[in-house]
Amino acid sequence: MSRPHLTLGIETSCDETSFAVVAGGRRILANVVLSQTGEHRRYGGVVPELASRRHVTNAVPLLQAALAEAGIGLGDLDLIAVTRGPGLVGALLVGVSLAKALAWALDKPLVGVHHLAGHVYANFLAPPGGDTAPEPRYPAVTLVVSGGHTDLFHLEAGGGLRWLGGTRDDAAGEAFDKVARELGLGYPGGPVIDRLAAQGDPGAFAFPRAMLDDDTLDFSFSGLKTAVLYELERRGWRDPDRRAELEAHLPDLAASFQQAVVDVLVAKTLRAARQVGARQIYLAGGVAANRRLRHDLGVAAAAAGLDLAYPPPVLCTDNGAMIAAAGFAAWQRGRRDGLDLDVDPDPPLDEWF
Repeated sequence: MSRPHLTLGIETSCDETSFAVVAGGRRILANVVLSQTGEHRRYGGVVPELASRRHVTNAVPLLQAALAEAGIGLGDLDLIAVTRGPGLVGALLVGVSLAKALAWALDKPLVGVHHLAGHVYANFLAPPGGDTAPEPRYPAVTLVVSGGHTDLFHLEAGGGLRWLGGTRDDAAGEAFDKVARELGLGYPGGPVIDRLAAQGDPGAFAFPRAMLDDDTLDFSFSGLKTAVLYELERRGWRDPDRRAELEAHLPDLAASFQQAVVDVLVAKTLRAARQVGARQIYLAGGVAANRRLRHDLGVAAAAAGLDLAYPPPVLCTDNGAMIAAAGFAAWQRGRRDGLDLDVDPDPPLDEWF
């Protein structure tokens, strides 16, 4: 019996360094991730130069760890897949440079992967430690929502992706981070707001739902972020002497802000599903781990007769396994990149497929 095709996935687009080995594009043999969140927390966000330097330091040890966990050697690999963008240029260069060196030294095919396609394809991986991967259902709509992106895609039969709409300013995850910073909750903001919101009243503060009723599939969250800031100023809660008063209202503020974000995400996703005649909704990206978003989108999808699926939390954040899965799918469709592959901080998705 022939052995499965083995893909090495490399992810260095932001502040996670990750190497993964995936069999047949679906089964994870190893997925090693090292996050830099703790190092960047003191700065209130990702510092690009620091992120790049840490990728340089971490890349080879993590590659070795992934191969050891998978129980294979470099010569057993069949394909090298690497994130080429979007992301931080310096960070992307670390992964792409190593991927090209490996492809040349091993004489293996190379595929540069669009980072957002990686998030989409995380839905089709077997859960870590599992052997059975979910089969894609077409046509589908995928909402990718993270710190840097909020985008809707039409997942077409055969696995092609067509962009439907996205944010015109702040991404949803970016809004979470900025609001958390204004509330004195630290970085990253998504998980702590999610936890606080569970204790609060989502109707306590009337925050806006921008672009909720327009005809596009675009998003805007900068106005919502500003509305939270104005509410703090209006009530005098930016005064350090009134911190105790602010803390008493933090759960309600978190819940109200989060609900405003989720309401727009859900409405736009359902609108996209109706427009393309989707049978399935997929959720992906770091914010896909948000409990309120999963709940409300699941309820709305069920009411519309649609199924909702999302990866386990460990595959929602940036990881090499999702890059391997997307790279393998692109390779099957005939994509090949040469050693002139370059990074692109904002590549168009239609050129990738």
